[in-house]
Amino acid sequence: MTSQKTYPSLIADIGGTNARFAIENEPGKFSAIQILKCAEFPTISDALRTYLQHQDAIAAGAEHIRKAGIAIANPVHGDFIKMTNHHWSFSIAAVQEEFGFSPLQVVNDFTALALSLPHLDSTQKSQIGDGQPKAGAAIGLLGAGTGLGVSGLIPAPGAPGLWVALDSEGGHTSFSPTNQREIDILQFALKSYAHVSSERLMSGSGLLLIYQALAARAGVPADTIDIPEITRRGLKKECPICEETLWAFCDMLGTMAGNLAVTLGAKGGIYIGGGIVPRLGTFFYESNFRKCFIQKGRFEEFLNPIPTYVITEPYPAFFGISALLAQT
Repeated sequence: MTSQKTYPSLIADIGGTNARFAIENEPGKFSAIQILKCAEFPTISDALRTYLQHQDAIAAGAEHIRKAGIAIANPVHGDFIKMTNHHWSFSIAAVQEEFGFSPLQVVNDFTALALSLPHLDSTQKSQIGDGQPKAGAAIGLLGAGTGLGVSGLIPAPGAPGLWVALDSEGGHTSFSPTNQREIDILQFALKSYAHVSSERLMSGSGLLLIYQALAARAGVPADTIDIPEITRRGLKKECPICEETLWAFCDMLGTMAGNLAVTLGAKGGIYIGGGIVPRLGTFFYESNFRKCFIQKGRFEEFLNPIPTYVITEPYPAFFGISALLAQT
């Protein structure tokens, strides 16, 4: 296929709040990046049309787009998409016909994020601790944000350089405490929830639940504060319970990452995405994340060589969509 037929391509990453768009004119090179507020558009077609008619998009070749890929924060099963955290709903086939895309690929945003991992260079990720990736080995992915996303990449058999992203709901596995503090947090959570998943604690709302549990454990009243304030007070060391909340969160995420590495045999590395960890900055690197990742008794020797990374690229899903379109 010639480059004229392949490019330009439309790349989109759509969440419940923002829709991010770009045009790709060569592999991994994105231009005319724009972020639109989903709430300002009645339909996804309205947002697409607004973007494609913008002068920057036109200058980047919007009128010549054929291939298009959309990552969306929603399960993708079949043709009809109805977003969970926004009012948009649409038929993939209808959008493809309306804009003349051929093809239009629509995937879950975490699938796109997973597919990006082999394409991130050292400037787009930051390693925590030691370890070296094993070429051609499975890769694991955790994303702590609104929820806890879990995925992995498996090399495609007989197709060097191609990867298969796992459609996982691993964030809903049962939370497994590893010390008395985490046991107390679990017991507090069980008073409100019949099932305490990993996501229930390792997520934005999870930070609030951990804070409330630790306040009860310390025998002090919990303040009526939101998640950003818990994070701010913890990072500034203004509140011992808030600071302990962040320590506990990092411990739990390290244990979860180690569980994923053992489960997948992810000798290609474990990557941490999502919005929470980048906001913690140096605190995360100074935490016990890596210690808890390795702490698996007889399997410490298995985990010690596996590298762990924080994704620092601001638009990682773009790279995953690009890889998906290249495989199409």
